[in-house]
Amino acid sequence: MDFSQIVPALPGLADGMLLTLKLLAFGVVGGVLLGILLALARLSDKRLLSGLAKAYVYYFRSIPLLLVISWFYLVVPLLLNWITGRLEPVGAFTSCLVAFVMFEAAYFAEIVRAGIQAIPKGQAGAAYALGMRYHQVMALIVLPQALRKMLPLLLQQSIILFQDTSLVYAVGLMDFLNTARSKGDIVGLPHEFLIFAGAVYFVISFGASRLVKRLQQGLAV
Repeated sequence: MDFSQIVPALPGLADGMLLTLKLLAFGVVGGVLLGILLALARLSDKRLLSGLAKAYVYYFRSIPLLLVISWFYLVVPLLLNWITGRLEPVGAFTSCLVAFVMFEAAYFAEIVRAGIQAIPKGQAGAAYALGMRYHQVMALIVLPQALRKMLPLLLQQSIILFQDTSLVYAVGLMDFLNTARSKGDIVGLPHEFLIFAGAVYFVISFGASRLVKRLQQGLAV
């Protein structure tokens, strides 16, 4: 085993990691925001709105993420061409980002919904009795408390998303893993570079999981 070529390749690997972290950050932020809207829709008294949100969550939780990435990369440009009459590529980064946001929103929505339902209904009832509106109750009373309960699960799902970003190899996006594989093939050391990439993923994921566990214990106290 020869790991001597990894150090010269670190600048390129850092660029790949930066792209991975960009996908992670935008995917988490967009997924959480969309997930909150889906969770509120699922808890709505309007059956049509609740049913649509439920169908969305069940659908995206029932299909592989790789399929979603491929669909957005290949099919969405055709739909835009059908709508606008112009065939323009969406781009690998944009298609992967949209896929991550829409896919992860289904999982974040269930986490948010559970967090909201964990808050005693009496608090919302008291807020309504004081004359507060629905959006005020959610923004000022329910969601801040629910966030404390669901934060560890949100972070744990974010760690899973960090690992899932490696699936962007399917559309040729040069994330950290794909960059490591490419560098390894160029210098003729594919196994060494893949072992190094696996070690980096393990260290980051394991370290983040330990931090989430400590956070969860702190919040429990």
